[in-house]
Amino acid sequence: MGYHRLMSRSTQTTVQLDIELIKKLDIFASRAGISRSQLIRQAIDMYLAEDEEAKIDRALIDAYTRMPQAGEFDRDEWGDMGGMATAPTEHSLRHLEQEERAAGFEPW
Repeated sequence: MGYHRLMSRSTQTTVQLDIELIKKLDIFASRAGISRSQLIRQAIDMYLAEDEEAKIDRALIDAYTRMPQAGEFDRDEWGDMGGMATAPTEHSLRHLEQEERAAGFEPW
């Protein structure tokens, strides 16, 4: 049986929730115009998607930690690629900071 066929089938499961959580779910579902079950399915989907995004973020951080930009690996026979990429970025960030200060915002 393929993955797609498994995804199209539903299974009922029982989950114990306290009364206050049920009330909150019902209010939220009512405002959204969906059933409590649909709300719970959507919440689970969102939670799992966030977990997947967090895994991707961790992998990217790990990759940049192992081979950071603008380091020794950016220099080759064509020159310092990291420096060439970093200079315009630093210029843009300085310009953005000046704009934010001029608008009365604290730069991030």
